[in-house]
Amino acid sequence: MKHTGSTEPMRANPRAEIEAALPHRDPFLLIDAVSASDASSIETRWRVPAAADWVRGHYPGRPITPGVLLCEHAIQSGALLVARLMGGFKAADGAPVLTRISDARFKRMVVPGEEVATRVELVERVGPAWFLSATVRCAGAKALTLSFAVSASSALAAAAGSAPEAAD
Repeated sequence: MKHTGSTEPMRANPRAEIEAALPHRDPFLLIDAVSASDASSIETRWRVPAAADWVRGHYPGRPITPGVLLCEHAIQSGALLVARLMGGFKAADGAPVLTRISDARFKRMVVPGEEVATRVELVERVGPAWFLSATVRCAGAKALTLSFAVSASSALAAAAGSAPEAAD
């Protein structure tokens, strides 16, 4: 087994480890592998699918990856970091949810078929909220930077004094 930047070994099937930690599934699971992780950061990779259905309609003839998908990839990477720090999201925790996004800056277009490498860092934890920052790179160049917060849905409901709504 390969070792990441942490003391934790990288498993033979990285996708299975990711799926065990997050509720997302294809075609909306936007992380292929974890490159490294430690107590305050995670590095992930995602090859943007060239054959995805949205490619046909997002700038036909010269498709680019929608910025919202690059943001979602970074946020999923952050949720994966939080899951690791919590020892996994338990059923009682609910699902990881985005509670804030700010200062998203797009620096480079990403073309379907390219791979992005993302680093997410924990900035701070306040109650049920985990504040994070991310840098998404493509071919070594910055493609996106953003700040965001994720929380476990049950923790948010408890902080608000209500039960979380059931998922459809």
